[in-house]
Amino acid sequence: MKKIISTSKAPSAIGPYSQANFVNGVLYISGQIPFNTETNKLEEGIEKATHQVMKNLEAILTEAGLTFGHVVKATIFLKNMDDFAAMNDIYASYLVADSYPARETVQVSCLPRNADIEISMIAHQF
Repeated sequence: MKKIISTSKAPSAIGPYSQANFVNGVLYISGQIPFNTETNKLEEGIEKATHQVMKNLEAILTEAGLTFGHVVKATIFLKNMDDFAAMNDIYASYLVADSYPARETVQVSCLPRNADIEISMIAHQF
């Protein structure tokens, strides 16, 4: 059975998709950009942007009753691969060190709202 997960603590979908779908214990989280729902603005600069994306992802995980410790897969899209090191340090600070998820990071030419970063995740309810 599919359950739609939605929270006002993360950006609303700007298209025909859900923030996340929970299916058979697996949570599929749509890509999150650094939109701050408190200020209604996009966070700029890779450090602030990465923190905001991780906060958005955490809000969705929490709404589903999960944590970053449940994340098994992440996909990271960067506008500039030169931002990798700064993003990677911040990203790692939110995760459980002995159980990092599988991941790929790719550079893309453009992201929604011209964001610098977007991250999607898959989490599993153990």
